[in-house]
Amino acid sequence: MSEITKQELEDISSCYQELMASQQTLLLSTASANGVPDISYAPFVRDDAGVFYIYVSEMACHTVNLLNNPQASILFIRPESESPNLFARERAVLSCSVTEIIRDDAIYAGRIQALQDKFGEVVGVLRSLSDFHLFALRPENGRYVMGFGRAFSINVSDGSLRHI
Repeated sequence: MSEITKQELEDISSCYQELMASQQTLLLSTASANGVPDISYAPFVRDDAGVFYIYVSEMACHTVNLLNNPQASILFIRPESESPNLFARERAVLSCSVTEIIRDDAIYAGRIQALQDKFGEVVGVLRSLSDFHLFALRPENGRYVMGFGRAFSINVSDGSLRHI
């Protein structure tokens, strides 16, 4: 395969950023303390440092999994209806360390408010329920795929891409 020019890489990086910006929910892969996998989704907000925040109920398997095994993978994927080839859908996968943000933490109120600003008063209702937990998902590494032979590692500190 030929080398990718700086301009092409900038264009590809713009596509990656657009994919991330176009999503309001993330697909969430977790594992139980015994290693049993689970996949779900959650609405999210993202801060300027690239950390994702989700607010989820203990009634969901993924919440219990995150409390017991604070690691997750998150997936952003182009909708099927927008994908010319379903075997090569555009997607970004990020491996994350997970931290629970407890209610008396200094950043808790601000992140909950960001969720409420984005998703409306439903967050205000959920906020009053004691079984909901706020989690920070900090990307540690990632991969962006935009088609066959078009895979890139993601530098999670600055969002830049490197062709694999």
